[in-house]
Amino acid sequence: MKLAPIFDPDARRPSPKPVQVDLRLVFWSGTGLWTLALAICTVCYLCGVDALKPMIVCASGVAVGLLLLLWEHFNRWDYRRLAQ
Repeated sequence: MKLAPIFDPDARRPSPKPVQVDLRLVFWSGTGLWTLALAICTVCYLCGVDALKPMIVCASGVAVGLLLLLWEHFNRWDYRRLAQ
């Protein structure tokens, strides 16, 4: 019966182990894309296009990416501990 796990928790299958992902690769690639977008917006702004708001958005993306890299650095031991 498909509703059995809802009514009887013992009928549930065991949860799968979490997938180990290298967050540094994810955060570096995202930060790199934001940096590229910031460079393009800066060139557009210097050419006379009104791109100040997109530059602020891209700079915020770079800042968030760097903060996430800092967070990942200090919390790396936690998910490496789960892998063992």
